[in-house]
Amino acid sequence: MKTNKHFFTDVGVMFGRSMRRIARSPDTIITVTIMPIAFMLLFVYVFGGAIRTGADGYVNYLLPGILLIAVASGVSYTAFRLFGDVQNGIFERFHSMPVSRSAILWGHVLTSLVSNAISVAAILLVALPMGFRPRAGVLAWLAVLGILALFTLALTWVAVIAGLSARTVDGASAFSYPLIFLPFVSSAFVPTETMPAAVRAFAEKQPVTSIVEAVRALLNAEPAGGDIWIALAWCLGILLAARLIALRAYRRRF
Repeated sequence: MKTNKHFFTDVGVMFGRSMRRIARSPDTIITVTIMPIAFMLLFVYVFGGAIRTGADGYVNYLLPGILLIAVASGVSYTAFRLFGDVQNGIFERFHSMPVSRSAILWGHVLTSLVSNAISVAAILLVALPMGFRPRAGVLAWLAVLGILALFTLALTWVAVIAGLSARTVDGASAFSYPLIFLPFVSSAFVPTETMPAAVRAFAEKQPVTSIVEAVRALLNAEPAGGDIWIALAWCLGILLAARLIALRAYRRRF
């Protein structure tokens, strides 16, 4: 029981340290938030009139994909901050103290969860005057937030791998580029039925489509069907695999 108490205390200290860095440099959250909002404005007001999705409003259709882009962009800063700690010898200093080793990583992971939650909240607030009208009840909203949190945790542990393994600062954040691109080859912006056969086959099998479809159905108070279970399976699978690989990379590095 004493060890667990010290672990959670150490995690709290590391989390506070990382959040203070965010507070001193809020431009990271601003940058992460502005790009998805710019995409949302571009697609709704420039391309939206030419896209037929069958939804009541195009902003209701594309918002889940915009939120996933925000998360994929936001976790790159976790890799960046983690890489900086590795290069500056911060880990060695903490290892010389009576601090739980995994608490250092968890501090970065929880910071990612909170900072991305702030970005998601900001995007939702901007979407409201653009016509976003969710029909979700309390339970549906909790399910949406749970899926987004799980998705954030999964990608954050992927970011931890990049931060620990990268040789340069550019390499630490470059892993996020394919993640940001994935929503564009999914049902996030257009129905997959409009895509060529090969692209459609990829779009329907990759994880973003099931996550987008589940979140969209929940926000519109529609049956999510099997999409919600597929989305949860993808998120949990990526989370468990990435965490295992990240901890192995951590042990090899230190």
